Amino acid sequence: MIRRTMRLLNQVTAQAVLAPALSTRMFLTRKGLTSRQSVLSGAARLSLLAMVIGSQIIFCSSSSKAEMPMKVTEIEGISEYKLENGLRVLLFPDPSKPTVTVNLTVFVGSRHEGYGEAGMAHLLEHMLFKGTPDVPSVPKALQERGADFNGTTWLDRTNYFETLPAQGDNLEFAIRLEADRMMNSHVKGEDLTSEMTVVRNEFERGENSPASILGQRMMAAAFEWHNYGKSTIGNRADIERVPVERLKSFYRKYYQPDNAMLVVAGRFEPKEALRIIGETFGKIPRPTRVLDNTYTEEPAQDGERQVVLRRVGDVAVVGAVYHIPSGAHPDFVAIDVLESILTMQPSGRLYKALVQGKKAASVSGAAYALHDPGVLRFMAEVAAGNDPQVVLDSMLDILNETASKGVTQEELERARLRLLKQREMGASDSAEIAIELSEWAAQGDWRLYFLYRDRLEAVTVDDVNRVAKAYLQPSNRTVGLYIPTEKPERTSVPATPELAKMIGDYKGREETSVGEAFDVSPLAIEERTLRTRIDGVQVAMLPKKTRSSTVVLRLTLRYGNEKSLFGLAKACEFLPPMMLRGTKSLTRQQLQDALDKNFASLSAGGNAGEATFVIETKRQNLVAVLGLLKQVLREPAFPESELAVIKQQVRANLEQGLTDPQTLAVKTVSKALSPYPAGDVRSVPTVEEELKLVEAIEVEGLKRLYNDFLSAQVGQIAVVGDFDPAEVESAFKGVLADWKSDQTYERISRTGSVPITAEVKRIQIPDKANAFYFGGAVMPMSDDHPDYPAMIVGNYVLGAGALSSRLGDRIRQKEGLSYGVGSAFRAGMLDQRATLSLYAIANPANMEKVNAAVNEELARLLKEGVTQQELDAAKQGYLQAQQVGRTEDPKIARLLEENLYAGRTMQYVAKLETAIADLTTEKVLEAVRRHIHPNQILTVIAGDLAKE
Repeated sequence: MIRRTMRLLNQVTAQAVLAPALSTRMFLTRKGLTSRQSVLSGAARLSLLAMVIGSQIIFCSSSSKAEMPMKVTEIEGISEYKLENGLRVLLFPDPSKPTVTVNLTVFVGSRHEGYGEAGMAHLLEHMLFKGTPDVPSVPKALQERGADFNGTTWLDRTNYFETLPAQGDNLEFAIRLEADRMMNSHVKGEDLTSEMTVVRNEFERGENSPASILGQRMMAAAFEWHNYGKSTIGNRADIERVPVERLKSFYRKYYQPDNAMLVVAGRFEPKEALRIIGETFGKIPRPTRVLDNTYTEEPAQDGERQVVLRRVGDVAVVGAVYHIPSGAHPDFVAIDVLESILTMQPSGRLYKALVQGKKAASVSGAAYALHDPGVLRFMAEVAAGNDPQVVLDSMLDILNETASKGVTQEELERARLRLLKQREMGASDSAEIAIELSEWAAQGDWRLYFLYRDRLEAVTVDDVNRVAKAYLQPSNRTVGLYIPTEKPERTSVPATPELAKMIGDYKGREETSVGEAFDVSPLAIEERTLRTRIDGVQVAMLPKKTRSSTVVLRLTLRYGNEKSLFGLAKACEFLPPMMLRGTKSLTRQQLQDALDKNFASLSAGGNAGEATFVIETKRQNLVAVLGLLKQVLREPAFPESELAVIKQQVRANLEQGLTDPQTLAVKTVSKALSPYPAGDVRSVPTVEEELKLVEAIEVEGLKRLYNDFLSAQVGQIAVVGDFDPAEVESAFKGVLADWKSDQTYERISRTGSVPITAEVKRIQIPDKANAFYFGGAVMPMSDDHPDYPAMIVGNYVLGAGALSSRLGDRIRQKEGLSYGVGSAFRAGMLDQRATLSLYAIANPANMEKVNAAVNEELARLLKEGVTQQELDAAKQGYLQAQQVGRTEDPKIARLLEENLYAGRTMQYVAKLETAIADLTTEKVLEAVRRHIHPNQILTVIAGDLAKE
């Protein structure tokens, strides 16, 4: 899977696509893979730990002497240990987290690949999910414990992590699993054959995005010699032709304890963790081979480089990358601040000039924090009607001006505060820190995580202006066109500093406050939940101690009805985001600055008849942030300029959908499953129709919608975290007081009785290497139906269980046809309407095989039902996954809010989980036969089908 963030563009992950939302975009997650069969039962399971001697794997016996880790240092609650075999160990106990996260980082990425090995680190990451002699299926072993897990590959490292409930032997299981597969994973020819096509399909999926390809082309042009210029996912020829023996050699060379770091975070006993680590990793001998350090150094660039990419698409993209020092270099933090000053919304120089100036639909940037000198990247999506070259020239003018004239103290403080806020919010989750430490360790030392913060707090405007002048030079950049220069300039990038000398005995600060050990069972949550009402708004509050005193609040206001909102569906979507774009007292920038000062985020979204606002902040700032929310709710300004920005962003996304296989397939099925007339808020417009609806949105219309409909007459509030209930209730009374509407609210229902005839529609989209398969059905069922628990489990076995589901096992694991395949089942809380969706990505030439395989597996489910083993695995996996989900406060807040809306409590969740635990194979078979009818499933296949 390719995971994109501001820092991790092109990072590649190994787990399958799981469940798409019924929208024009599929959101890929790493949630929900579970199974039943017990795979590791004790120390005897480690009898096959391997060491490298020459080219042979030698197995050490379970009687090998266990070595206990020796403590090296401790910083802000994180303790470092080291084994004699070279393994580094970090322990981060957090009693407030009812889960434990184990993260193994192996310091090998695409930087370490040689000739003919492009993509080998990533391909090997996939292979480490194929099992060991003791663990035949790694996904299944993790799934049975409700684990949230994944593997990712990047330029400098590969990591494997899992988060499990902190109960039973889960900690020992996870540590033993990582020790086992680090040394004993199957790297077999038959597995390579099937997985190679999966990785190739992942490669093809990336080929569908011109923006991603442009970014990679610029990297390739910027780095003539260093491997950072090569995509982590690799070269198609190398992926297809890699010999299994060469892959094994790569595995034996790099997957050794002296080249790895293990992180354990969450609720656990450090002594117990150290004992287990000593008995597992501690028994692995130190390898006799010596790893060579990579020594290729990119010479100073001798002139501006340019790339032109021509592919089918609808939205032009321009960009520029500049060489910068490594993430460990003292200059890096000033460069990171510089990037924020240029791209952050709404104050960023590029954002204001290009997006608000209506030249670009969006801008983005990233400073790559890498082991060796990396790049600073800027990109922009060109707004319709603009010349891409003009937009690129405008971007470069701003960058050149910044280099020559510098930035202001106000810009520095704003960017610093935003970055500190983002770091502080991330630091409240020990599981997130456990995974984040992989990135810092890959730069050379995990303690850079703290040193970065210290440097960020100390950086000056002179530092930022110095690095801007040093690195934002024309001769140091790669853009979209080539232009010779008479007098080439050179920019020398400093080498990575000597970390031991620079960091020394760094001590860090006092450890942040920790939360309570919270019971996430449904009835325990119910027992601690307080409920009240503020006029027409229902309130659920769950006060508890949290790490860093964080608190989450959700407010949903409901308004209008089917008749009064006719023709206003798109305006309802625009209303909440526009309310965040400034108030009568605060501009958008002032509002954002106030949120940053309170270390808070405020987001908003909505659909027809509902507007939702979400706050995340700290206890001491909550009342102040509620004051800001009051201004947003009661005094929105609806500035014309901001509406223009939102419209061009939405328009750009929709225009990309005109030639996107996934968008068109999902739209086609969704429209058929919601056969309402145009103008009805439940109808699904085509992309072309939606573009017209967006163009018709005007400020005056949004103001009328707000003034006529929005009020506090009907709604729900959920608050979870560290807060004073009486204080919050009092503050909210002030927020919602005397807010009425003359319009009547009536819930808009959706029918589940839609006549659909089985059909396979094909949509031809030229020049798309990846095709999309989507099938959908609708049925009359709500989530309190007696068959609902059985349908959940039936769908879990069919495709929601991802890699070890029937669809995943056959189409991805065995036949290697698709990188992402699965199914999803959802039922309404109040409506008698449920949907079943089936989806897959694949090469167009393989789509008919995918279609046949999906139909065969669905028919097998309806004929045979599920086995007892599958049932046990699905029940345990699903229930433990739900438990893991309830460890996240935003998810608990959403659950409490939904319960208020549906008129129920957490007792409903407890009863549902009991019903799932009591299921039999007969009940599942009866339910799927009763509700799933293949002759009522509409299927759409979209892509460059002419290439079949």
